[in-house]
Formats: sequence, structure tokens, C-alpha cells
Amino acid sequence: MTLSSILRIAAAAQIAIALLNLFLVRLLDWKADLDRMPLLLREVFQVHCWFISITLAIFGIITFQFADAMAASSNEVGRWLTAGIGFFWAIRVVLQVTYYSSSHWRGRPGRTVMHVLLLAAYGGLAVVYSLAASGRGS
Repeated sequence: MTLSSILRIAAAAQIAIALLNLFLVRLLDWKADLDRMPLLLREVFQVHCWFISITLAIFGIITFQFADAMAASSNEVGRWLTAGIGFFWAIRVVLQVTYYSSSHWRGRPGRTVMHVLLLAAYGGLAVVYSLAASGRGS
């Protein structure tokens, strides 16, 4: 499998995560928690949720459209873009491990599985984009 193909899979994964992000409140049953928040915090949460989804969709669409160029690492813009996306996902992995309390998933098999799968996906995205940025993946 080529790096271009893997980047296209990464593009689809980011679009899937973007869509999943839009349904987190319902999936994780957060409506009551959000309703208790002050209006400003609730609005900030919702706007950030949408903007993260838009950002991930943009990452996915750009990657799908330019996977070959990104894999070739043949121009500076592509290298900076892949490095930036790789850094984005690497930071996400670090935050997933160090910032979130394990009480959110520990003892809940479904949430634990989802946590592990998402952590692996985020880490995989960080590796794929970092390889593309470094030029070692082609």
C-alpha cells in the first residue's frame, strides 16, 4: 500500500471523526450537562465543536484532493501542511493520554473500547502525516 493510499484512508478517517464529533452530545448523553452550563460556556462549547469538525473536514478534503503531492513531499507547502496536521494529531494524542481523566471510560467497556480505538486512530494519523512531512514515507 502506498503512502498516497494511506493518506486517502487518513482523509476518510478525519471526515468520519468530524462527523462523529457533531454527534458527541447525543452519543455521550451530555445534553443534561450542557443544559446546566452557563449560556456562554454552552455556546463556546458548541461553536468549538463545529469548528473542530470543520477543521477536520478541511484536513480530510485537502488530503484526499492532494494525497499524491503530499506523499511525494515535493514542495514546501505540502511538507508544512502535512507537518502541521501531524503535529495537530500528535498533540491530540498527548492530551488524550495526559489531560482527560480515565474516569470517563474506566469500568465502562464500550467507552474504553472507543477510547482505545480513537487513541490508536489519532496516533496513526500523527504518524502518517509525519511520515509524509519528512519525505520518508514515499
